[in-house]
Amino acid sequence: MGGKYLIAAALVSAYAATASAQATTEYYVVQDSATKKCTIVDKKPTTSTIVQVGPMAFKTRTEAEAGMKTITVCSSN
Repeated sequence: MGGKYLIAAALVSAYAATASAQATTEYYVVQDSATKKCTIVDKKPTTSTIVQVGPMAFKTRTEAEAGMKTITVCSSN
């Protein structure tokens, strides 16, 4: 019986690893409030010194780079 539990645990672990590998990464255009410099990050900002300036999260870094060019506060930097 111990073998059945071991196999079940292995299947659950494999499923969890696959699910986390498929987790969607989002990209955000943010601006440092001190330097006014815009950058792209893969985590939503949680501090007051780095603020999200884009209207949304982007699905790819390429989309975020293109979006950053259209954001007024970033195009002047």
